[in-house]
Amino acid sequence: MNFQTFIIKNALRNKRRALLSVLSVAVSLFLLVTLLVALRELTLPVEGAGAELRVAVRNKISIANLLPARQRPVIERIPGVEAVTPFTWFGGKYKNEENMTFAQFAMDPTKLRSVFGEAKMNPEAYAAFEKERDGCVIGRISADKYHLKVGDKITLESTVYPVTLDFKIVGIYAGTPDDRNMLFRQDYLNEATGDTGEVGMWWLKVKSAEDMPRVLAAINKAFENTSAEVRAETERAFQLSFISMWGNIKLLVTLISSAVVFTLLLVSASTMSMAIRERFRELAILKALGYRRRELFAFILAESFGLAMAGAVIGVGGAYCLYTFGDVSKLTNGLFPYFEVTARIVGTGAAVAAALGVVSSIMPGLAVARMSVAEGLKTLD
Repeated sequence: MNFQTFIIKNALRNKRRALLSVLSVAVSLFLLVTLLVALRELTLPVEGAGAELRVAVRNKISIANLLPARQRPVIERIPGVEAVTPFTWFGGKYKNEENMTFAQFAMDPTKLRSVFGEAKMNPEAYAAFEKERDGCVIGRISADKYHLKVGDKITLESTVYPVTLDFKIVGIYAGTPDDRNMLFRQDYLNEATGDTGEVGMWWLKVKSAEDMPRVLAAINKAFENTSAEVRAETERAFQLSFISMWGNIKLLVTLISSAVVFTLLLVSASTMSMAIRERFRELAILKALGYRRRELFAFILAESFGLAMAGAVIGVGGAYCLYTFGDVSKLTNGLFPYFEVTARIVGTGAAVAAALGVVSSIMPGLAVARMSVAEGLKTLD
């Protein structure tokens, strides 16, 4: 019997305990990877054609406060601004669903291509969106989820405005970071609500990256000391500020992840201590045969490390396969369109497993090192 066989046989001596140990590591690492992936998706910088040139303009007090529609010509006259569109949250319920899984926004249909150029549709869909008063376009993910197609009609009951509107789907877009939203015409909403002269916020496109700082400052300056002061920010900054409204998500996820790792460490250390204590007599015999402390510690370390890495293969590998090849949108009920398990997250999971294997072997290793041969032989096998 060589060393490898000896270590494997010891690790699998109590198969039920070994299996439970591996599964506890696997489940914990699966949860850890899930938390890290979800955090990454929530805080992922917006990328894509045009995203770096896009600006969000919202009410300085709160995103829930509306802005006067008369601000638009002022923004359009600022040098460096290429296109401006209102963007008003409708909050419609589809088929009386309590939890909305796709958002609806009213906008200027003629500015869809210039401001949100990554939303790809055929030319006929763009033309119909600009022409038909009740026309709307919907993201591919939501269209697939609700089995909607071009030509279908849907009715949405707004939770923001006292109206229920009928829409005709004239296009299905794809290519944005989140193909779930529905877009419809701002003038259709104005007509239904009596044209209150207000919009939710503004989205605009600047001509170049060099124009961005000057445009942001000019917009904020233009409405300073007015009844509707604004905050203009890049899409990335807007995304981060929007997430911050939910609270410190990053801190919360970090605390949960730390608790998972700490609990896992306690379980692994306890399991290894019990396993080694049952073999004190055998280890004492090995000591008597001339095995040195570092060689005995190497046996314990290899066993602990092997069990932890087996759990990592199942837990991290399972998470990678599920989120890479599974339907994340369906699993999360549309909350996340997809999860990307990056190499860094896989490496983090593997590093945590390796650290668990090493740390869990320290206390049993010290106990064996301090044990005399006589004390070890007195223990029950």
